[in-house]
Amino acid sequence: MAAHKGRSGFRWSPWNLLLLVPLLMLVTPWFNSKDPVVFGMPFFYWSQFLWVPVGVVCVLLVYLRTKGDGEGAPDADDRVDDIDEGARR
Repeated sequence: MAAHKGRSGFRWSPWNLLLLVPLLMLVTPWFNSKDPVVFGMPFFYWSQFLWVPVGVVCVLLVYLRTKGDGEGAPDADDRVDDIDEGARR
């Protein structure tokens, strides 16, 4: 494997803070109540169902806003040493 200069596995963006929003559902005392009841389900249960699309939207926004950040993909190297030739052996 070729070493890539200046590449780090960690990329920081303020958009990444949006990924903390779905973790708010883990603060159980905020949601531990029966009322209001929706379709016969206590608040505790239907609020958890509500967090699923909230989490999906947060992850989608972070992905769309940060997918082009940082350095681009490394240049392709056509050396034989880097090609997997396991099937030919």
